[in-house]
Amino acid sequence: MLELDLHNVVPALQAGGVIAYPTEAVWGLGCDPSNETAVMKLLALKQRPVEKGMILIAASPAQLEGWVQLDALPAGRRQAVLESWPGANTWIVPAGPRAPRWITGEHTGIAVRVTAHPLVQGLCKAWGGPLVSTSANLAGEPPARSREQLDPALLALLDGLLDGATGGLAQPTRIRVAATGEVLRD
Repeated sequence: MLELDLHNVVPALQAGGVIAYPTEAVWGLGCDPSNETAVMKLLALKQRPVEKGMILIAASPAQLEGWVQLDALPAGRRQAVLESWPGANTWIVPAGPRAPRWITGEHTGIAVRVTAHPLVQGLCKAWGGPLVSTSANLAGEPPARSREQLDPALLALLDGLLDGATGGLAQPTRIRVAATGEVLRD
């Protein structure tokens, strides 16, 4: 596995690679959400079924255009979502026309977050759009909270790593349904 800095990670993503990077609370795995082969590689690494769907992370709401339909939300709910970003708030938003089944899984919405983590914001800006963001662990295993906790077997299968510190949150971000505010993961 190559260790990559921010400016070298983009070519790895463009080549269909899967990378590890720190997020708000845990280390994450990411790839190009529009590249089915890359997403399937990530799912195979995690031993995660495609039906569960994926989280997308972005640097701004504009990066999510076409992936989600924020306009499909009632005005008050849309405002609540937008006011919570950037921040450690993941929302299930109706999927847009760019969202393929390998991202939505069996769902009609997508979990999305506009991050306030400076390193991840920089990554999404350099990439030019949203990235898949899922915890860097095998299914059923605890998520890695530091680089040292990353599974060496998993690391060996990655195409890159963006080193840095997590945002320090004690728990992964809360996941809520944008249309209702219902909490799915607290």
